[in-house]
Amino acid sequence: MCTVCGCGEGETRIEGHGHSSDHSHSHSHDHAHEHDHSHHHHGEHTHDYGQGPAHAHAPGLSQSRMVQIEQDILGKNNEYANANRGYFAEHGILALNLVSSPGSGKTTLLTRSIDDLKAELSLAVIEGDQQTANDAERIRATGVKALQINTGKGCHLDAHMVGHALDGLKPEEGSVLFIENVGNLVCPAAFDLGEAHKVAILSVTEGEDKPIKYPDMFHAADLMMLNKTDLLPYVNFDVDKCIEYARRVNPGIKVIQLSATSGEGLDSWYQWIKATRQVSLIGHSALAASA
Repeated sequence: MCTVCGCGEGETRIEGHGHSSDHSHSHSHDHAHEHDHSHHHHGEHTHDYGQGPAHAHAPGLSQSRMVQIEQDILGKNNEYANANRGYFAEHGILALNLVSSPGSGKTTLLTRSIDDLKAELSLAVIEGDQQTANDAERIRATGVKALQINTGKGCHLDAHMVGHALDGLKPEEGSVLFIENVGNLVCPAAFDLGEAHKVAILSVTEGEDKPIKYPDMFHAADLMMLNKTDLLPYVNFDVDKCIEYARRVNPGIKVIQLSATSGEGLDSWYQWIKATRQVSLIGHSALAASA
């Protein structure tokens, strides 16, 4: 098990690659990314695994050793994330990491957003799931490019997986890249993918205390989208209390209330994407001018 998140080892399969990528981060292959990740070399860097960091115990490993392993894993991940971030900046791509628990309506929201925005913006999707390509197929049915990453027993995407996926996906210059993470409010909080923003999606069917039950995720997110607001008359959910909890762990978090089914609030989400993309393009132009 991974000392950082507690997830089990398993094969990661990325569409368009003839190999599998072991979740233990033991990559013996060494090929150059076409988008020139200057620090994205894939030599062998094997990490040991124990249980998760909170009250962790692994036979034969001291607590200090486990902490060191955790730091090694996150440190290596951050190297890959920085390479991804450089690639996104170089190509003017706005990368958004969509995170949520299972059943939040994340994929429904994403497909609705794509249908509404694809005529105006260039879009692409990296889809993360433990098994199946069902969600990627739903995305591709909209006409937008999508690439599936299956993490096996792994419960989150990491920057190394995303770097590989970019090779096959090749998002267009100036596009918006949605990275739909594995449904989990714990592990994805610790793994930077090189994204511009984490976007946490919480549905009103889940309970308003999620932000304080999973504070790391909501602390890491820049935007919380409160989904399925059309169901508010039928569920016991205190919107004000939920927002209060979210801002208790992250005073700067922006909140958008919406329903992917009814369309309520989607304009605010789309305006946020467009405004954030403009910031990304300005940064890209400044980078190009200084080159």
